[in-house]
Amino acid sequence: MADQLLSRSLAREVSQCLQQAANFTREQVRDDGHWCGEVKSNVSNTAEYITLRHALGLEIPNPEMWISWILSEQNPDGSWGLAPDQGGYVSFSVEAYFALKLLNLSPEHPAMTKARDSILAAGGVARVRIFTRFFLAIFGLVPWTAVPEMPPELIFMPPSAPFSIYHMSAWARLTVVPLLLVSHHRPIFALPNGRSEANTFLDELWCNPQDKQAPYSPSLWKFWKTDFATLGFILIDNILHAVNGMRNFPWRKHARQRCLDFVFEHQEEDGSWGGCYPPMHGSIIALILEGYDIDSHPVKRGLQGLESFIWSDHTGMRMQASISPVWDTILMTIGLLDAGLPVESKYVRRSTTWIKSRQILGSQGDWKVLNPTLRAGGFSFEYHNVWTPDVDDTAAAILSFMKQNPRSVNSEPILRAIEWILGMQNEDGGWGAFDRGNNKLFFNRIPFSDMEAMCDPSTADVTARVVEAFGLVMSNNSHEKLSVPKDMQVAMMFAVDRAAKYLLSEQEPTGAWFGRWGANFIYGTSNVICGFAEFKFPESSISVQIGECMQRGVDWLLSIQNSDGGWGESLDTYRDPSTAGQGPSTASQSAWALMALLTSLHPTHPAITRGVRYLLSTQTAVGNNGASWPERPYTGVGFPNHFYLGYSLYSHYFPLMALGRYMSSGGRAGLWQPCRIEMC
Repeated sequence: MADQLLSRSLAREVSQCLQQAANFTREQVRDDGHWCGEVKSNVSNTAEYITLRHALGLEIPNPEMWISWILSEQNPDGSWGLAPDQGGYVSFSVEAYFALKLLNLSPEHPAMTKARDSILAAGGVARVRIFTRFFLAIFGLVPWTAVPEMPPELIFMPPSAPFSIYHMSAWARLTVVPLLLVSHHRPIFALPNGRSEANTFLDELWCNPQDKQAPYSPSLWKFWKTDFATLGFILIDNILHAVNGMRNFPWRKHARQRCLDFVFEHQEEDGSWGGCYPPMHGSIIALILEGYDIDSHPVKRGLQGLESFIWSDHTGMRMQASISPVWDTILMTIGLLDAGLPVESKYVRRSTTWIKSRQILGSQGDWKVLNPTLRAGGFSFEYHNVWTPDVDDTAAAILSFMKQNPRSVNSEPILRAIEWILGMQNEDGGWGAFDRGNNKLFFNRIPFSDMEAMCDPSTADVTARVVEAFGLVMSNNSHEKLSVPKDMQVAMMFAVDRAAKYLLSEQEPTGAWFGRWGANFIYGTSNVICGFAEFKFPESSISVQIGECMQRGVDWLLSIQNSDGGWGESLDTYRDPSTAGQGPSTASQSAWALMALLTSLHPTHPAITRGVRYLLSTQTAVGNNGASWPERPYTGVGFPNHFYLGYSLYSHYFPLMALGRYMSSGGRAGLWQPCRIEMC
């Protein structure tokens, strides 16, 4: 009896917590019913935007706001890192220093002095990544001979060829093509000290400014007997340098035009490219180099697209790596529904209508090149990105539609989304993010691919979201008139059977699953357990195996719970998997763990009770009668080990989901009434 009273008391606290969270959610909604939080990242995109405006001769408005934010991200040792509380990363430190100097912050400023010391201690400019070399080379700060050759003739490779751009990941493809044009031109833009192929503007950041021909790849002999792919790519790059990058070859003009056509074709309605910063930066420079002036229509639209990514608040101004309105709105809608907001609420109706309006049904899309017979039906992450919808957003959209109205199971938006996802499944049974069969991992051996992100193979976290979405659809096939067509049901069952085998093969010895798009093993494990739990597998040997693997995942999550009741995992686990599940507790990671545990454990299980109490104790009042969860660590991932993201709303809608599912679980067990929240 005492335990029941304690449980009911905790449930009342959770109900109050969810109502306060709903109040905050209401304050964040946009006029047309959608949500869009900040996509936080490191200083690189902001610094690159500053250098881009300088290259184009454009004034940088509110320089003190940009300086303020860049300095706010500096580590105590003077460096800038991949994410908060991460050690210094010399490439980003050099870019930040360069931007601050262009913003007229004195080199004698204490922050600049500390930055110089940290950069030199890390090896100086000679140690920066390839992307940073490109951004420095266009100002003569690094010799073009110290940058890999990127011949525009790459665009001629047919889709069937192994080295076709269509075997690169969507983000790489959209970034590489404009850089092919930049590489051809090898521009030198002026700096405050003038224009020079050997500019001294950043000489203070070189350990030896008399020798800037820093090698960007190891000696050929290192790979002679161990890695023939890397050896071959380095050899090709050396040959290209020897023949001046084929700049004088007769087909170069046609190759440049093909690249330019690609850039024009892929410019979105809002002027952006690819929904993320790097393709926009490269495309604008490429257009300028190809003769389009600053006032030309494509360049003006491109700059407008870039400016729409700027985020400003009391800490200053910065450039977002991407924007996440569709993703945020889908997940916020799921969070509100899980938390007990009635389906007839105007907020749910408006957000669902808005999400449906973002479905991509046209003929555009790079995914069609290798998948030409598949009809469109996906959703993208951003406001405007018709060329690269993604599987994760699309599966999550299905989940939100089904939770809002299970009777919509055979509606056109859901059927088109299912059809598209089915057609995007890889041969190994999994799903990648943007393309099908995008697994030519040898691309990561190319000299300009030092971020190891040239491909988009299957991942457990995306695959599991599809399994969860298909499971929710199949569980609502209760009536012939309210079900997906029989042939689609068969296709879904077959696809999930293949996906399950893929997911089983991906489980780590610890019982966890790797997280590609969220940090890290907590995210991957939560997605897989939730996906398996939602899909009702028929009794078979594989269903037994799934149950055993789910239990191992649950056991792993139980084993890593922190003493404060929460869960946390550092980004360091991408470099050192032996530290999986270790890190300070965060709201988003605690919510992921709780959602997984609630699929298998009773809501009164001590670990769940402690996890719920952690979320209750860390909720913080925000705004007018609202509350949310502050979260400094980044728990989103762009490219493991190279680029991390902090979604400002992750620490809100994931706790909404977790606490809402806790209340629903207790309601099903007869412990208390399910929660109902209001948003007036």
